[in-house]
Amino acid sequence: MQRTGAAALPYEIFVGLRYLRAKRRNRTISLNTFVSVAGITLGVAALIGAVGIMTGFREDLQSKLIGTTAHIIVQGRMKEHMTDYARLTERILTVPDVVAATPFVFHQVLLTTQSGVQGIIVRGIDPKREATVTELAKNITAGQLLNLLTPIKVTQAPTGAPHGERRTAETPGIILGNELARKLNVGVGDTVNVVSPAGPISAMGMVPKIRTFAVVGLFSSGMFSYDSSLAYIELGEAQRFFNLGASVTGIEVKVTDVFRAGDIAHQIEQALGFSHGARDWMQMNRNTISALKLQKTMMFLLLVLITVVASFNIVSTLTMLVKEKQKEIAILKAMGATERSIRRIFMLNGLIIGLVGTAVGIPLGYAFLWLIQTYWTFDPTVYEISTIPVHVLTEDVLLVAGSAILISFLATIYPANQAAKLEPVAALRYD
Repeated sequence: MQRTGAAALPYEIFVGLRYLRAKRRNRTISLNTFVSVAGITLGVAALIGAVGIMTGFREDLQSKLIGTTAHIIVQGRMKEHMTDYARLTERILTVPDVVAATPFVFHQVLLTTQSGVQGIIVRGIDPKREATVTELAKNITAGQLLNLLTPIKVTQAPTGAPHGERRTAETPGIILGNELARKLNVGVGDTVNVVSPAGPISAMGMVPKIRTFAVVGLFSSGMFSYDSSLAYIELGEAQRFFNLGASVTGIEVKVTDVFRAGDIAHQIEQALGFSHGARDWMQMNRNTISALKLQKTMMFLLLVLITVVASFNIVSTLTMLVKEKQKEIAILKAMGATERSIRRIFMLNGLIIGLVGTAVGIPLGYAFLWLIQTYWTFDPTVYEISTIPVHVLTEDVLLVAGSAILISFLATIYPANQAAKLEPVAALRYD
């Protein structure tokens, strides 16, 4: 049983398409078909929207992490500080795919002002080279990164001086995060006191070391944890303040491909030897990245249930269709149609429902994401974002489409088998 002609197609296609259109006396099947297509459509649209938003948030967070911290951090395994960092930096720059490298100092301190006290992390950096490794220069919202190189003349009353006496002194600069400056109620031009517990040793024990710094800039990384607990000072000033001499905490490294940072970090370790270790940005933020991946996976699995529920309607639609078309199925079998051909007819019906629902659901999902990005805005001073980040990957679309079509196909197996097993004699006995 095969149609002939220029555009000959298997007869199962024509029979299957005809079965999807209900007769006037029975519109239930037609309604069920529409509901089945609508269910698949909504499931696919919801999946596209959820996956696009989760991917957008993950990539937005990754860009903020990479913009604030280096791609790779190199530190000593045996010693807390590095003394030969100049030679090591030159050695690191010879590793393939390494773009830039710069030393840094890392210490926990207390920051005090007249408005309060805050425990923070101070990073000593080379302002000229830092911009080649991180996005700190681009994140500056007030002042400039190079302001750290020039001491600021500040007039203030020395401790213990008579009332009204003020002196002018050169004060090193410091760059604070926006949230940290807001907490301490300071801005560019104000002074803050940095207190280090690692001070000189006296008869009373270790005395905290205090130094006054002038705020020469503010930065905003887009991450509250960084903006509220991080400050930058010039590298040489950090070495003097923390009594490090000519040593540093480690070396920051920028690479060409951030997603190959792990492999490049391994190459750096091989180049420097066992005495130095390298950690890439994914290792340093492993918990955050793993949580985002798990969240995206669980969201995908939960929303797949929408498509699974819609597939139950496909089963009921095809089961009703088999019941209504018993006589037609019996006649087809009597004319020579095989069980395999009958099975194909009803499987084709389910596939058509899945294909149509997927074809409509994908652009509907894109439209949903466009509406969210266009009309759903936030106050960036409160939420740190103005719009919801969205990015739909081609592989995610293919995964969603494949899942919807596969679920629709699996839903056809039971009713198709029931139709294939129908006996012509039993169906036509009372006609």
